[in-house]
Amino acid sequence: MFGCQQVLIKPDQELQAILEFICGEANKLHNCAVYYGRQMYFKAHQFVRPFDLINKLKRNPHYGALCAQAAQQVCGAVGESIKSYKGLIKLFQEGGLEHRPKLINYREKDGLHLIAYPKQALGKKLLDGQIVIPLGQKVQAWFGLKNFKLAMPANLEYSEIRELRILPRNGCFYAEFVYKVRAIDVTLDPLLALGIDPGLNNWLTIVSNAGTSMIVDGLHLKSLNRWYNKQVSTLKDDKPQGFWSKRLAAITEKRNRQVRDAVNKAARQVVNHCLENHIGTVVFGWNKAQKDSANMGKKTNQKFVQIPTARLKTRIAQLCQQYGIQFVETEESYTSKASFVDADLLPTFGEKPEGWKESGKRTKRGLYRTAQNWYINADCNGAANILRKVSMTLGLDLSRVSRGALTRPTRSHIWVTVQRKSGETRL
Repeated sequence: MFGCQQVLIKPDQELQAILEFICGEANKLHNCAVYYGRQMYFKAHQFVRPFDLINKLKRNPHYGALCAQAAQQVCGAVGESIKSYKGLIKLFQEGGLEHRPKLINYREKDGLHLIAYPKQALGKKLLDGQIVIPLGQKVQAWFGLKNFKLAMPANLEYSEIRELRILPRNGCFYAEFVYKVRAIDVTLDPLLALGIDPGLNNWLTIVSNAGTSMIVDGLHLKSLNRWYNKQVSTLKDDKPQGFWSKRLAAITEKRNRQVRDAVNKAARQVVNHCLENHIGTVVFGWNKAQKDSANMGKKTNQKFVQIPTARLKTRIAQLCQQYGIQFVETEESYTSKASFVDADLLPTFGEKPEGWKESGKRTKRGLYRTAQNWYINADCNGAANILRKVSMTLGLDLSRVSRGALTRPTRSHIWVTVQRKSGETRL
């Protein structure tokens, strides 16, 4: 298992010019590889392999401007994409895909492309705490530069680095360090499980058969997206289609950093909850293509689509793998309608029995009224039903899911203001 850490590069004028040059050359090399691959497909009806692209473009000037291993990574990525397209086309012809896949297309002219340096391309040792990154032979001949340097993060060991990527994004450059993650040995009970119901105001609602419940608040993230949309709308007012500026890039990058931070912190809260309560199984309720078919009105659709729940699900799964927690994904049809307390039947979408009707009802203010006239949290009811979807398969005992856990979940915030002894506050 591999992890990655992104570090914002704050370059001086010389380093900025180097990064812009090599990322620009990588973008041009990418487009050259795409051109050759597309021509071979449309005219010769052949799918090129990664090695074919590397061998064909060795004498390309953009290839020579980059370190050999970095140039091979750019060409190889195009070749892997064409290889994937070949497999997807076959799957589509067999009826396994609903929509026909598209062949890889060109990137924007004069754009910047990421560059990946495998460990063997980098220096064997650090030089004054910095990583030495080689440049291409043509750059050495043109400009007399053999390499450039980037600072090594203090919390990582250089010997554990497997790859270094330089990511250009919205006018900024990031160094992404890929390293091997060691599994952490903890003692957990696989028969203790928590169900996760993703949402909007309540980003994640969690109920476990250990008698605990928690809500990860999503209102702050929703507010950030709303402010971002308002700023974009103001800046693009009376501007032509496709308008972009440095100001738009800056606010977009700021919003994206906040979203990444929210995803990491929310995932960490879920895993910490598991570790504190010895929970060994996570069940995530998820309907495929749920954002594509969202029909909640124009305003609500915009709010829902911009919340990166799929990215959060992936991050939770990664942390679960690191700590040895079983991660299960299940469809969540009818979990919000059916009553957990009254053990309503939970059909799969499209297989609802004729005459099926839920015994409870969702009321205002996020409450659910059961047939016994109990008022419980509606999202907790959904999360508990997600557990019930897989309880027979996993052999889970749900008798400890109490009325108190369903009624009064603990609300957890992503960004919390902490009170200091001196009376000051900090975020």
